Amino acid sequence: MGEVQEVQLQVMAEGVKESSTSREIALADQKALDARERYKRWFKIVLYTVLVLAGQAVATLLGRLYFDKGGKSKWLGTLVRLVGFPILLPFYYFFVLAPKATRNNIVILDPKQPSALVLASVYILLGLLVALNCYLSSIGLMYLPVSTFSLIGSSNLGFNALFSYFMNHLKFTASIINSLVLLTISSTLLALQSDPGDSVGVPKGKYVIGFVCTVMASAGAGLFLSLNHFAFRKIIKKTTVKATVEMVIFQSIAATCVILVGLFASGEWKGLKSEMEDYKMGKASYILNLTWSTITWQLFSIGSMGLIMEVSSIFSNAIGVVGLPIIPIMAVVFFHDKMHGVKAIALVLAVWGFVSYMYQHYLDDCDHHEDSPPTEELKK
Repeated sequence: MGEVQEVQLQVMAEGVKESSTSREIALADQKALDARERYKRWFKIVLYTVLVLAGQAVATLLGRLYFDKGGKSKWLGTLVRLVGFPILLPFYYFFVLAPKATRNNIVILDPKQPSALVLASVYILLGLLVALNCYLSSIGLMYLPVSTFSLIGSSNLGFNALFSYFMNHLKFTASIINSLVLLTISSTLLALQSDPGDSVGVPKGKYVIGFVCTVMASAGAGLFLSLNHFAFRKIIKKTTVKATVEMVIFQSIAATCVILVGLFASGEWKGLKSEMEDYKMGKASYILNLTWSTITWQLFSIGSMGLIMEVSSIFSNAIGVVGLPIIPIMAVVFFHDKMHGVKAIALVLAVWGFVSYMYQHYLDDCDHHEDSPPTEELKK
């Protein structure tokens, strides 16, 4: 009898040991899966960051080149920022018709999805706002030098932080405050050393108009990014690439319709043919400039929306501000602006601020994964 009990105890001990081993294996597999998901997420963040930095710099320089070489239409300068959304349609088509397993591999923040009417209202409202911002930016880019325009644009980080504090419950940590201060100092240094000679040929009245319009566009951009973040969290309630592309496409459709109305109502469309013929670099360069401006602005939009979806609106905005010191430096090469030591210092400060901001979000990401509860399967 004692031998039977001993055998039973031994069998039970082995069962417990096997169960413990299985649990350890499951936990190890779960950690490996979490690590892969984190690497995948940071890969997407890096990709979106490259699109924002490259798209913003190239598109801004092409826009300044358009006005420098004879372009005069503010509405056309606005249209190229948004009319390129058909480029994204094949990409969107792929995600709509993706296999069922792929479509289901998404993060749903809330099972209750908004109605088509609510979504349409969101897209139209944001489309109208982005159309207004782009038009104001075109006026600013028309009357201001590239460096001044880009530096004033950096103020949208402050506007975005303010709006995000009230709308998206932004928490100001030491790293984020450090980043904002460094980015602000970077832009201020460049603004203080900006050469007034860059604006020769622009009447003082138009210079003031360009300045005011750029500040207004900067405030609108901060509000736009915060509203996008709010829409993803509270209305769309899911984080997918498909949702991001939908946001860009439908916003662009609404904004493009408004801008086309403005283009024809203002009568500027009548002078586009003569504008192309009189363009200093020739007709081919005129068409190429508008084409590549359209493409690069769409790349910027995808990158910006992707960062909003993956992180936050203020992070997306911070990445854009990091790219602003790059634009004056590129202007030295392509527009022969003067290069000062202050610009180099400003660039270092901007990169430092960017690293500080990225470090804070890396810490938040690590805390999120460490504090996340185990799956239901592991609980059992």
